[in-house]
Amino acid sequence: MTAIDIAAPAGATSDDPATTVTATLARIDIPNLAGFERTGWEVRYIRLLVTLDFLVGVLAGLVALATRFGPAAGESYNRGYVWVSAAIPLGWLAALAISRAFEARYLFVGTDEYERVFRAGITMTAALAVISFSFDLGLARGYVVIAMPLVTFGTMCARRIMRAGLHRAWAHGDRLRRVILVGHEQAVWETTRQLRRERYHGLGVVGVCLPRLPVLTRVMLRGQQSLPPVYGTFDEVALAVQRAQADTVIVLSCPELDGAALRRLAWKLERDDIDLIVASSLVDVAGDRTTIRPVVGLPLLHVEHPRLKGVRRVVKDVFDRVASAAGLLALTPALATIATAVKLTGGRGPVIFKQVRVGKNGKHFVMYKFRTMYVDAEARLAALKHLNETDGTLFKMRNDPRVTPIGRWLRRFSLDELPQLFNVAKGDMSLVGPRPPLPREVDEYPFDMRRRLVVKPGLTGLWQISGRSDLSWEDSIRLDLRYVENWSLPMDLMILARTALAVVRSSGAY
Repeated sequence: MTAIDIAAPAGATSDDPATTVTATLARIDIPNLAGFERTGWEVRYIRLLVTLDFLVGVLAGLVALATRFGPAAGESYNRGYVWVSAAIPLGWLAALAISRAFEARYLFVGTDEYERVFRAGITMTAALAVISFSFDLGLARGYVVIAMPLVTFGTMCARRIMRAGLHRAWAHGDRLRRVILVGHEQAVWETTRQLRRERYHGLGVVGVCLPRLPVLTRVMLRGQQSLPPVYGTFDEVALAVQRAQADTVIVLSCPELDGAALRRLAWKLERDDIDLIVASSLVDVAGDRTTIRPVVGLPLLHVEHPRLKGVRRVVKDVFDRVASAAGLLALTPALATIATAVKLTGGRGPVIFKQVRVGKNGKHFVMYKFRTMYVDAEARLAALKHLNETDGTLFKMRNDPRVTPIGRWLRRFSLDELPQLFNVAKGDMSLVGPRPPLPREVDEYPFDMRRRLVVKPGLTGLWQISGRSDLSWEDSIRLDLRYVENWSLPMDLMILARTALAVVRSSGAY
């Protein structure tokens, strides 16, 4: 174990509280990680990606050859296609490299990786067309139509499986980047708590650096064992990295670390190839809304307004209504079956449960669900309030006695939500959006939370694919605000696709 060595302020006496605290800090041990070796899991991960991408190229070439030409694939007049099939894996790797699909900054999280794979598919298709035309090869269109979508989609699937395995490792605390957080006390603890709660990012906080000794004092004397160790002040970040064997430094927004200070810190960290990340104070604003534009030598960050109006919103509304109408038509037999089951096994009461919710711009509407509780559920709520398993204004109870047996099964797979397709078709709701709140919840909203009401509530949303009822009140609100600020049509499609997976897993549903 290694003790933190922090000098007492100049002129301090033995009776000075700062001196007393300094002595206390000197006796606090931190883990000695001098023998820790940074793993090369990222290098191995990328090597495996290259191998898988090559194998997908081989498979796509063989399938296209066999499908397009069948038994005649091995004939002499098709020998050229055999060579083309052999060249596809190498050409595919080149296209991926040109699209920068192997760079670590685009891997592991987010959609950038898949977008670059798709871009590589477009690039290679165009290259094949140009080569075929330039050299008069007469490449069969059927062959290209089979090979290119197959190699593109196959690569996306292979990378998705790889990422899922990595995310499972992160969830168990493996392969995490070792992070030193630099910032003020409150921001550091909030960020630490959030990073520990959400492991899909692959960042593990191993220590922090705070501005000065008085703040350091209050933190260390709390005796909170769950907090990461404090390795020093802002002047000791490079030393903290060595002590903690960290590979990443995250600097939170604070006035002490201005442009010049950050530049000097970057110079210190570059010698050991330590990643430096500067966290923006723009909470939950995605990168596609921000651009850096140099003005008289200053890199100014421009923030675009969220897309709350315009043609894209019209497209979203049309898509919602058409898709919900199609869904209702396709699911009519399932809806009838569920309604019959609720009527026969759900006790007395209506099949459809109606409840007033708050929609866009605070407008009230009646939301429909299959009834999953006994008719006296509201009357029994007061007696169960003390058993609430969530915070905020919501009431959630894992084994709620008010839920009927059939209702418990419907909730597990979110089948009770299907009648909300009528709300979407009517225009009260959207397929994707914030969770539809109750009027009493809205009455307790602080100013920030009312931002959720500028868009229609959704049948599903980020809250649905991120934990459902397992989420805290604060987390569900944060996800809703993130959706409002960063909405896009591709995001809606992604959420719809991931909702199906979340429903099948039935995690957080009760």
